[in-house]
Amino acid sequence: MAETRHFLTLLDFSPAELTSMIARAIAMKQEYKAGGDQRNFPGHVLGMIFAKSSTRTRVSFEAGMAQMGGHAMFLSPNDTQLGRGEPIEDSARVISSMVDIVMIRTFGHDIVETFAAHSSVPVINALTDDYHPCQLLADIQTYVEHRGSITGKVVTWVGDGNNMAQSYINAARQFDVELRIACPEGYEPSAALLEANRDRVSIVREPLAAAEGANLVVTDVWASMGQEEEQRARAAAFRGYQVNGELMSRAASDALYMHCLPAHRGEEISAELMDAADTVIWDEAENRLHAQKALMETLLLANR
Repeated sequence: MAETRHFLTLLDFSPAELTSMIARAIAMKQEYKAGGDQRNFPGHVLGMIFAKSSTRTRVSFEAGMAQMGGHAMFLSPNDTQLGRGEPIEDSARVISSMVDIVMIRTFGHDIVETFAAHSSVPVINALTDDYHPCQLLADIQTYVEHRGSITGKVVTWVGDGNNMAQSYINAARQFDVELRIACPEGYEPSAALLEANRDRVSIVREPLAAAEGANLVVTDVWASMGQEEEQRARAAAFRGYQVNGELMSRAASDALYMHCLPAHRGEEISAELMDAADTVIWDEAENRLHAQKALMETLLLANR
């Protein structure tokens, strides 16, 4: 058997593989909506390890595995030894001996790296403090569905230099796009990540300038999970960093805007844009289901 493949960041797959995966996600979505039978993995079990709660991640992975003919098992720190000090290495060896694939949504990125290093089955990063690659698959799928290839386009990120911003930096590299990050001083993504991608990623402090001519504008909440105590300070720092009609008027005439949800209307995005009839945000959310089915299929087939 070939070495087990994992999906911890977008860099774990080549640009060609990612493009192929996006195409497969679109095909699986069309097939599903046409009533097609996608139960190609009967008896397969997905272990879902959640240290951070979620709506979209749990529903999309659980529904996706069911549609593929398998079963998803929800595991939280409250009802496993993962929350009681058992070494990650030991948990990885045991859990991976009993399931076919694992997804982990947690805090430190080192946790998924350690788990994957000791797992005999594929491991998917369903969000860490550093990266959220599954959301990027859905975002790119959404752009491709509505506007075609994203290669060569300009993407503007507005807000915190968080795990989503850092995933967009990897996406800029893998899909060959120009990325402008509009964030206040002190809220930049990883300096090392910025330096490694300085040929295609730039910091632009002024949001309106960053949005000039952009093909895609993306944002996220100002305070991520675990940063609730910083909410007031962040609200002050990010005032003016809102995706709204004025900002979108600076972007390309056919520009799309996205938000990975949950959203705070009136903070990082205006209620007007969130509730617009032509928003693609709801397509973006739904595409988590289909992008992750394509991802799981790819990993399961590679591990046979």
